[in-house]
Amino acid sequence: MKRIILIITIFMPMLSMAQDTISMGLKDCMRYAVEHSTKVKIQNADNRDAQINRRDAILQMFTPEISGNTYAYYNLGRSIDPESNTYSTITSFNNGYSVSGGIDLFNGFQAVNNMKITKTAQLMGKTKSQQLEDQICLATMEAFCNVIYLKKLEEALAAQVATADKALQLAERQEKLGQKSHADVVQMQADLAERQYQLTNCHNRLNDAVITLKDVMFWPIEQPLKVVDNLTDSGITFEQNVENVQFIVENAKEIMPSVIIAQSLMNNAQLELRTSKWKLLPRLSLYGGWSTNYFTYPGLDGYTPVPFEKQFRDNRNEYLQVSLSIPIYDRFSRHSNISRKKNAYIRAKADYEQTIQQVEAEVYRAVADCDGTAYAVRQAETRAQLQEEAFELNAKRFEQGLISSIEYQTASNNYLNALAEEMNAKMQHFIKKSVVEYYKGIHYLEQ
Repeated sequence: MKRIILIITIFMPMLSMAQDTISMGLKDCMRYAVEHSTKVKIQNADNRDAQINRRDAILQMFTPEISGNTYAYYNLGRSIDPESNTYSTITSFNNGYSVSGGIDLFNGFQAVNNMKITKTAQLMGKTKSQQLEDQICLATMEAFCNVIYLKKLEEALAAQVATADKALQLAERQEKLGQKSHADVVQMQADLAERQYQLTNCHNRLNDAVITLKDVMFWPIEQPLKVVDNLTDSGITFEQNVENVQFIVENAKEIMPSVIIAQSLMNNAQLELRTSKWKLLPRLSLYGGWSTNYFTYPGLDGYTPVPFEKQFRDNRNEYLQVSLSIPIYDRFSRHSNISRKKNAYIRAKADYEQTIQQVEAEVYRAVADCDGTAYAVRQAETRAQLQEEAFELNAKRFEQGLISSIEYQTASNNYLNALAEEMNAKMQHFIKKSVVEYYKGIHYLEQ
């Protein structure tokens, strides 16, 4: 009776945890993780900044910079009379208005290059968002599969505990009948205790795996979460020819976010290098403006002020200016900037080449892992089936007193290990196959 109570006590936390929980499959978990990820929210804010920079670059290239100004002040002491342009000590009131604007006609194609850079940055921001989503989905998938694996292992261990308990009861009856020795009974008690310890340890590992999954998903840690095993064993392949690998490699080089980001950084570095070289040329700008003013002498006896409307019209002033700025000597700051931009381009190009190499190696490794885990699944299934059959035969032989408790325990351990390795192989193959599909251009949420 004590053994049964112990088994129920072990499962009580899981029964209470299963109540009032939300059931979620793998894609549900991945969608939730992407929607609630703080990293994605930060990247979305960066994307909005890139969109603003793009708008600013367009406006800078096609529109002038316009500003307006107005002023009003009293002169109470010595000042220049705006009417006679001579010094006067009479208190005067002055009011003026002006509008001015300017645009660069030629600035070394800086505005054009800025437009290209901001366009690339905007594309790069979207690519980074996709890269983050893919990384979050893969991390969620790994955590999800670990939870499913431990849940299945816990179920298998629970069945082993029940079987060991039944075998102990049989051994105790056989001891009373003289068919088993006391040492066999003690051995069976030790086997049951070992199975109960393994079950408790697996349950603790499962709780830790669930916390890890919640953390990856940004799920509230205190809120219960129940995952549903909706994974399938279909799609296990055992061969991958070289032509398919080469196709996956070439496809990955074009669509992988890491490659697109590295290529965008290299292109921007090249544009910045060109811009720094063009800054050695003269800069041509166009300016224009309009202004007017109004003045009067308040409190001056016998003075009749000119009406505001007349002064506003008569005191107008317009100007149009073309400015040519020629760089002569700036302590070689422009040349130093060119050297730095050139080094930045060299680094970006080397990083792009390194990324291409890494992606190619990752694809080959992913395909090899996928094929290897597929073969492992097939072998693990065969092994588990044989070990299950061997365990059932040994269980019958043990009941008949034909084998010792040690031999029975060995058969039980072999079956449990084979079953655990089969489940692990299936989880690993599922992840590796998903990674290969990702390199083919199918995102994790679309698989």
